Amino acid sequence: MAVLHLQNIPSLLFATSKGEILNYNGLHMAGAAAGRFFKPEIKDLIELPPGSELFTLPGRLPVGIEPESDEPALLDSNPFHPGESIQAVAAFMAPAHTAIYTAAYQNHTPQNSRLPLFAYTAVGWAEGKFWVTGFRSDMDCRQDFDQFDQRRLEQRTKKQLQRHAGNRLVQHLGKCCLTYGCPAARNYFLGRWEAPLPCSPTCNAACAGCISLQPSGCCPSTQDRITFIPTAKEIAEIAVEHLQTAPRPIVSFGQGCEGEPLLQADIMGKSIRLIRSRTERGTINLNTNGSLPEAVDHLAKAGLDSIRISLNSAQPEKHQRYYRPKGFCFADVCRSIAVMKQHGRHVSLNYFILPGCTDDPVEFAALSELITEYHPDFIQLRNLNMDPEYYLEVIGHRAIAPPPRHQNLAGRTQSQIPHARFWLLQSTSTRLRQKAIPARRYHGYHSRQKTQ
Repeated sequence: MAVLHLQNIPSLLFATSKGEILNYNGLHMAGAAAGRFFKPEIKDLIELPPGSELFTLPGRLPVGIEPESDEPALLDSNPFHPGESIQAVAAFMAPAHTAIYTAAYQNHTPQNSRLPLFAYTAVGWAEGKFWVTGFRSDMDCRQDFDQFDQRRLEQRTKKQLQRHAGNRLVQHLGKCCLTYGCPAARNYFLGRWEAPLPCSPTCNAACAGCISLQPSGCCPSTQDRITFIPTAKEIAEIAVEHLQTAPRPIVSFGQGCEGEPLLQADIMGKSIRLIRSRTERGTINLNTNGSLPEAVDHLAKAGLDSIRISLNSAQPEKHQRYYRPKGFCFADVCRSIAVMKQHGRHVSLNYFILPGCTDDPVEFAALSELITEYHPDFIQLRNLNMDPEYYLEVIGHRAIAPPPRHQNLAGRTQSQIPHARFWLLQSTSTRLRQKAIPARRYHGYHSRQKTQ
């Protein structure tokens, strides 16, 4: 990853009404966290990772930082063509990277106009490159852009689909691979690492940021949910072959293309027993909301090796507001962690990151308490794929104090969970000011440099 060697922060990016992305040297780039605007530091920046995308944000005007005063400023029209409308720009970083700041903008759309279900990282331009406020939070290469040869992938996928023409689950994964570019499905067809085993068309939560099912009139889901419950035979047909032949093999129930797999605990239990009757190699994992501890106990007894529990917050009220659970609560999630630990199995938390929320002192205190009591083995950071403003509204977040500096955060983390691999200590810029600073309107026309 390239290192930025500049005295100044990269310049602001904006998009024209035609979608052309330009940079403007009259303002530095800005970052946002829970509705506040900030000037990033040089160490907050990395080169835009390969496999990332740039998004234009309709109806949202870009906010930058004035070089002279370091104050936020709103750019309300094209500085190269005065009066022409513009839009803010954000980066959707490749997997394994975590945002420090979200894109800085002011929203001028109707109240219910939400951004699609992606993560929106602050991005700027310097030295002929795009730079984002983020860091690499997962060193595993299994989802990296350069690990996928599209021609080879298509050949392998078509061949596998023909070999397993009667297996509905393989056919479903083919769509996930070729239509949605799911990294897990792609790795399955390439015969390596972690393979997905979706099994549940239903869910016991109505997550505000669910990527496979959204209510009518809301922002559309990013992929279709599985429409059937595969049989234990269909599941084992995929899993056994993968576990026996793949390097570093894992098979995982619970994917973005399904509901909550714990609702299919019986079929998963049968599948696990069938898989383990044929091979002891590799890891059988479950990605879940952790809602049904009794089902988790059943699966652990059947041979489940590990569990990843998704978590937007360690505060019960904010968890409830986001997940909108049907028949379970945050205490059940904690019990599921405890059950797996009692069985001596591996527990990870898939912790959804949104700058200004997950690095809030109250949230960090709640997470530290959960870790201290339940001892998860690993905490994975995952950017929250959701409109940042809508998420703040959903969970009712109001920052009452600035986050602690990252040096203090690291020390507190290491003292509380020395046994756990934990990336949060690197995840936040932690230089947020006590009070929000509104961006004032800015009309700057003295620079006309464009991106290449």
